[in-house]
Amino acid sequence: MASRPTRPGQRDLTTGPIASTLLAFALPTLGSNILQSLNGSINAIWVGRFLGESALAATSNANIIMFLMFSAVFGFGMAATVLIGQSVGRRDINGARRAFGSTIGLVVGGAVVISILGWLFTPQILRLLATPGEAQNMARDYLRVIFLGLPFSMLGVLIQMSLRGTGDSLTPLWFMLLSVLIDSSFNPLLIDGIGPFPRMGIAGSATATLLAGFISSAGLLVYVYWRDLPIRLRGHELRYMIPEMALVKTIVAKGLPMGAQMLVMSTAGLTMVGLVNRLGVDTAAAYAVSQQLWTYIQMPAMAIGVAVSSMAAQNIGAGKWDRVNAITRAGILYNTAITLVVIVAIILFDRQVMALFVGSASPAIPIARHIQLIASWTFLMFGATMVLFSTVRANGATIAPLIILAIAFYPVRIGFALIGPRFMGQDALWYSFPLGSLVSLALATLYFRSSHWREQLLVVPPDPEEAGEHAHGTSEPAGRLHPTG
Repeated sequence: MASRPTRPGQRDLTTGPIASTLLAFALPTLGSNILQSLNGSINAIWVGRFLGESALAATSNANIIMFLMFSAVFGFGMAATVLIGQSVGRRDINGARRAFGSTIGLVVGGAVVISILGWLFTPQILRLLATPGEAQNMARDYLRVIFLGLPFSMLGVLIQMSLRGTGDSLTPLWFMLLSVLIDSSFNPLLIDGIGPFPRMGIAGSATATLLAGFISSAGLLVYVYWRDLPIRLRGHELRYMIPEMALVKTIVAKGLPMGAQMLVMSTAGLTMVGLVNRLGVDTAAAYAVSQQLWTYIQMPAMAIGVAVSSMAAQNIGAGKWDRVNAITRAGILYNTAITLVVIVAIILFDRQVMALFVGSASPAIPIARHIQLIASWTFLMFGATMVLFSTVRANGATIAPLIILAIAFYPVRIGFALIGPRFMGQDALWYSFPLGSLVSLALATLYFRSSHWREQLLVVPPDPEEAGEHAHGTSEPAGRLHPTG
């Protein structure tokens, strides 16, 4: 066991004031989320402006594939974050490094294999997605370059998530900023061949993303070693990147349900888009605008959820359950206050904001304003649910949140959206959002209060090599008691 941590970049989340520490931890994570969303929006603007609608459709189809991959990585990364956080809470820095090493070996090794297969089978993947014919060639060029950069992107994401597990949310923010600056700056240069740069078309946009991922991930890795941050691996610790079977089982068992939660939400979202599209182009455009606004409304909940999970994991590792409850309460209060401010601001200025997407005279704006008034309040309940899930997830409980989300999104939200229009018209689609969120919050609250999740045991198993050395050391003297002949 390591002594009380004092390494730079490692924050002890098991002592001191809870509310201010949680807010200080959550704000850089919120900043990272905002930067990531803005980067996607800026890149879409460059592609659309230089290359047109077909290129934009091509990137959209490619991004669906990347989202599915990052959903899995998110689950494995969160499992590692929890293991690292609990190890840090127990002052077991070696355990944190072993969890980090196994995750890197598992995910980055898998990413290399996926990159090769993805490059080879890109045309078949795009045909499976029914990518429009005029966009297929551009989508192929874009996606193949993205596949090349996949291992670097995965490495960067895992390092950032692992640093948050140690209590450091500021370092990931700075390197996310670096990535966004590189990506958004090189996009127009490589797309249009400005200055000394080659004209690469849509492949230039993907190349800019590849450069951003490589430089930011390499820079982050150098920084981790330069500052001697807790997750750095040296000497014999490098063997931790060879995945340990016991750790892999834990990471996969806990990571797959976490990744599946994102898939449940995304597939339910795609189903809802299909239902909305039946209502005509104006309603579809209005819903698309609403989704853009909801992306920003839900950001506080996602950032606070990450902060709650990291803080709760360290305190669970330290056995400070009274602080775990206080962290959950503080997370719900902060989420409610910040999300409420964002919702009110968007509703007050909704027409001006929506006009940025569709023009001030668009018939979609009144529909979008109506949708906002009904459904935006959903995210108050969504945020509270995410905080409760973040706490229980910090102790390894992942199956129950997945089941709760599946119930809330499919039988409840999608079911009401399918049946409700018979009784109350198309407003049933918008009311399905608060209804689904109410059910998920109620079920999450019942599960949290049941305390079953507290009975979970999530620890980094003993190092097999060290355990073997220990066993050998203790058995050797006894062996010498026996005559040798």
